Amino acid sequence: MKILLHTCCAPCSIYPIKTLRNDGYNVIGFFYRHNIHPYTECLKRQKTLQHYANIINLKVIYQEDYDLKGFIQNMVFRESKRCSYCYHDRLRSTALTAKRGKFDCFSSTLLYSKFQKHDMIKSIGESIGKSTGIPFYYQDFRSGWKEGIEESKRLELYRQQYCGCIYSEKERYYKNA
Repeated sequence: MKILLHTCCAPCSIYPIKTLRNDGYNVIGFFYRHNIHPYTECLKRQKTLQHYANIINLKVIYQEDYDLKGFIQNMVFRESKRCSYCYHDRLRSTALTAKRGKFDCFSSTLLYSKFQKHDMIKSIGESIGKSTGIPFYYQDFRSGWKEGIEESKRLELYRQQYCGCIYSEKERYYKNA
């Protein structure tokens, strides 16, 4: 079974990739960039993922453009619902890429984080799966949270402190200012 795994960053991909491979899946990553701000942060995360993918022999499809303007325009006046928009945009892009690549299913490393809204991700993923004809594979990877963190530290991978959007960056850093 060939699965396209939306990969938000290298540290969050460690446990899901290991688990999926152990379950017999042929995993290919998909790095979505529009939601990661600022651009320098996007580049750090991509560079770290490229380094990690090389270590574990993972093929990754990297989104080529960086539509900051479009992402922000879609968030304006919807900030309180930004996560649902962001999940939808990332999962839809992953599903459409999976469809073009003739994958059996798609999933996301978002399901690894204890900070993400799993019920919402699952619901959005399943809905997109039905509309695109590519099944969404749901698995709760949070049981590997500690293992993934320890491995990312052992490998000295760059570990970001916020989900990626400019709003979460503000929440992470401004409250401490």
